[in-house]
Amino acid sequence: MLATPSGIPACPDTDRQRRLAAQLADMIPGAATIRVSLTNPQETWPHLHAVVHDEAGKTMELDRTTARVAARWILRVWPETDWTRPHTLRLADATLTRSDLTDAARGR
Repeated sequence: MLATPSGIPACPDTDRQRRLAAQLADMIPGAATIRVSLTNPQETWPHLHAVVHDEAGKTMELDRTTARVAARWILRVWPETDWTRPHTLRLADATLTRSDLTDAARGR
């Protein structure tokens, strides 16, 4: 995040997550969640991978550029997160949770 001449971030940390969720919702209309991981099943090496779901839980198709941009933005807003595990961002309330824990709780 760029800083102003005073050294204060241009976007306060407390609001970054909500702003990002709003930007992603505008960029991907109809999206409810975005699951981000470093494991793209189509790549040998670790690559950013994003899967978007709508409110009904259906997977939404994204072009590669949009998926990677969304994943990069999410990684940058939550840099302290353990990205060796997949995480899901809920756009409605801008919450990020570990996806493997959520899947295990659902019995998957």
